[in-house]
Amino acid sequence: MTKDLRSPLPGTFYRRPAPDAPPFVADGASVSAGDVIGLVEVMKTFHEVKAETGGANIRFALENEDPVMAGAVIATVD
Repeated sequence: MTKDLRSPLPGTFYRRPAPDAPPFVADGASVSAGDVIGLVEVMKTFHEVKAETGGANIRFALENEDPVMAGAVIATVD
């Protein structure tokens, strides 16, 4: 069963903590509930996006620095 991980806020989604750093989570990795999967920047403030549920084989629907709306799917997990 596929589960969607959604953005809690509108803003800009970041998959990396810094431009030269690796992504928080790589495509295809497993995640646990509470793992940070990215950041959403709103008005120069960064908010951690945490997985609400765990799963395997995460697939991101957004790339680094893509705009995102509240409730939009960021990634899916199996």
